[in-house]
Amino acid sequence: MRDYRWLHEYCLNRFGSAEALEARLPQPRSDAELRALTDDRYLSLLALRVFRAGLKHSLVDAKWPAFEEVFFGFDPHKVVLMSAEHLERLMQDARVIRHLGKLKSVPRNAQFVLDVAREKGSFGALVADWPVSDIVGLWKYLAKHGSQLGGLSAPRFLRMVGKDSFIPTDDMVVALKAQDIIDKAPTSLKDLALVQAAFNQWHAESGRPLCQLSMMLAHTVNH
Repeated sequence: MRDYRWLHEYCLNRFGSAEALEARLPQPRSDAELRALTDDRYLSLLALRVFRAGLKHSLVDAKWPAFEEVFFGFDPHKVVLMSAEHLERLMQDARVIRHLGKLKSVPRNAQFVLDVAREKGSFGALVADWPVSDIVGLWKYLAKHGSQLGGLSAPRFLRMVGKDSFIPTDDMVVALKAQDIIDKAPTSLKDLALVQAAFNQWHAESGRPLCQLSMMLAHTVNH
């Protein structure tokens, strides 16, 4: 595994200057900003992530105002009361994406949001307080307790809300293999722990958030 200095120099050479590199890198939200995001916004983003999976993002995003309307602004207290018959009726509504499995995930995730809020005070408190040094633990928590949040959906959801996280995209997996950190896509707890440890080391060396390190690492893959 190469150190952060190599990663930084590689990206500087690729983009030509520190300014060009920094302009490409994402900025995570602060813990205070994550805490301030309301439960209805977290539920909306959970639903958006679920519907984006496997579909063209622009198609889903264009329909999202209608989703906000039919799901009561994603107020979890209202959404959780939606009956199976109500969801069946939405299957006849051309304004939304008529995928019953994904539609059913919305009230299930509303219950998840309410359960977390009951325990933590708000869903944002869970997200803000989870240490990024164990971000894969948060992925697993979301996948276990939420609906349709397996695979890359949990890390992509966290990136959408602004929680610092790396995402094991195809490019990043290739780069991690090249660094001899893993030899296949990290799905097992062992491999995820190895990836987390590598990012923790790069973070300690650089002070950079995981999302920036993730993007920098992906750019070491030549296309």
